[in-house]
Amino acid sequence: MSILLVTSSPRGAASHSTRVATDLAQKLLAADPSAKLVVHDLVANPLPHIDPDYATGIYTPAEARSQRQAEVVGVSDAVLDELFAADTIILATGFINFNISSTLKSWIDHVARSGKTFAYGENGPKGLVTGKKVYIVLASGGIYSEGAAVQMDHAIPYLRGVLAFLGMTDVEVIRVEGVGMGADAVTAALAKATAKVDAIAAAAADQIAVAA
Repeated sequence: MSILLVTSSPRGAASHSTRVATDLAQKLLAADPSAKLVVHDLVANPLPHIDPDYATGIYTPAEARSQRQAEVVGVSDAVLDELFAADTIILATGFINFNISSTLKSWIDHVARSGKTFAYGENGPKGLVTGKKVYIVLASGGIYSEGAAVQMDHAIPYLRGVLAFLGMTDVEVIRVEGVGMGADAVTAALAKATAKVDAIAAAAADQIAVAA
């Protein structure tokens, strides 16, 4: 099994989403010692925002691309290689202005490529990234999974939608919510998220044991 962990919080070691997502990755590794982990920290190694060279370069034959087009398309190709090589993908983000981080949005812009991760046919678009398990770890200051604020959560609906468009429909969400509501709320949110991580890891270990 190959695991791709994509983190995007600008909060460094203080990030709850990075902490929980890393914990999940490590516990999945422990469940399957033969697994390989690839980590892409989008803060330490940010992807460039798409620009005219990218927008034209992805539709230009490789041999006809300018140097700049080749560079930016090469960045996208490398990210696509990471995505396709992974069996399990963990996306971690903070809840920023009711959506995902801009660094994670750039990652999506690079992996959502016509002819690579989706294609248009007679029956409409078809996702080409299949057979993946995706975990989304979302940390938020408030509670957005229920109650009146649900309508303000544009992060999870967006991620589910774009992932499904690319062919990834087996998606599980781990929320670390309410962390802006005091120390007790942080403790409770982390405990709840950790319990879910432990359950996921235990289920993965059981599946591996059955297959062995």
